[in-house]
Amino acid sequence: MSENVISQGDASRQYCIFDPTGNITALVETPVPVDHQPAVAAALMAQHPEVEQLGFVRFAEAGRNEDALQAELRMAGGEFCGNAAMSAAALYLLRRGQGTEGEACVRLRVSGAAQPVTVRLCRESDDSFRAAVQMPPAREIGERELAFGGRSGTLLLVRMQGISHLLIEPGSVFFALKEDRSAAAEVVAVWCEALSAESLGLMFLEKDEEGFILTPLVYVPGCGTVFWETACASGSSAVGMALAAQTGAAADLCLRQPGGALRVESDPASGETWLYGRTRLLMERKAE
Repeated sequence: MSENVISQGDASRQYCIFDPTGNITALVETPVPVDHQPAVAAALMAQHPEVEQLGFVRFAEAGRNEDALQAELRMAGGEFCGNAAMSAAALYLLRRGQGTEGEACVRLRVSGAAQPVTVRLCRESDDSFRAAVQMPPAREIGERELAFGGRSGTLLLVRMQGISHLLIEPGSVFFALKEDRSAAAEVVAVWCEALSAESLGLMFLEKDEEGFILTPLVYVPGCGTVFWETACASGSSAVGMALAAQTGAAADLCLRQPGGALRVESDPASGETWLYGRTRLLMERKAE
């Protein structure tokens, strides 16, 4: 891999685009200084409007011992992202020509997470994988009194490493924001600052006879993006953690989202939460 730094508009950049449950994610492999990453992300996301988030990956040299970290992922805004983590792990296996039989395990350092993240993968085809991500534990689960537009109400906050999420259910005075996207984009930024959150998601959570429906809105101030995401791994995990904390029992739930379904297992006894999904390589651009 070239060690040349890439900048906005530099044709030498090497990157891939993945589809983890519709949450289209770009991963840049060419090194970029942290202070240049938001500009590179903005340029690539303008070039590929379908991309909802972008991260920068670095892989360990081949031949290192199995206990060593195999990859590093830094999101453009410094946030944590489970879907990007599973995609980076899949890219590591693709670059190493691994994961063709059985289950493979990749350990990587991810922005926003204090400890390395483990991703288990099973290859389904040449370019797609089933994946399970061990999500970082919640730092706090509790209620917050919030206000916007002359209304006030209590929402459940799940403060995670690198990102926090507010759960908004139909009984909340704020649930109408799901249909008012301009107001929702405004309030997520206001609440992110009020909560001193690194990044913030508004998780609109409903339930019908088939189970849970999740509509996620995510704001990342580090790169200035607000997206109604097609699927949110950390937000899904936040729902599982909150449900497990409320009941005191392990939760196993499937959350239907615009891009598809994600499954979460969260056990308050062990403190472990696993996020299950799929990721698929859509395209790659080699450095010129």
